Amino acid sequence: MKKTVQNVKNSLKFKAQEKEGVLSVKVGVKKYSVPVKARMLSSSSYLFLSFPASSELYEIDSKQLNALDKEDDATEAFDVLNPGKRRTRRRSSAVSMPSELAEALRNIPPGYKLGYGTDGSPKLVRTRKRGKA
Repeated sequence: MKKTVQNVKNSLKFKAQEKEGVLSVKVGVKKYSVPVKARMLSSSSYLFLSFPASSELYEIDSKQLNALDKEDDATEAFDVLNPGKRRTRRRSSAVSMPSELAEALRNIPPGYKLGYGTDGSPKLVRTRKRGKA
């Protein structure tokens, strides 16, 4: 479905996080941070910038910002800038272990652990006992 620039601006306005100090102005040799809260989303090819009174969608073209016209097709910009929904973490399922391996691990005597020799063969190694420091 084709999205106009105005539709994309309205959609992205509240999906962007509000930040302070995004805008700065250089006067002479000094740089001043403008006390305006702005919402901003950016990618390598598009920039969405929203102030409380207005918002604009720009296309980045060789280090230059070009404002997109209200009726232009902005579907690509929306797809690039639209943050995905946060998904909850999936709980990991219990690890399945073959019964033979579980039985072999249970047969390791206390005070020992499984180690590997220089040729890669498994062997029993005495567990290190640490003194109290």
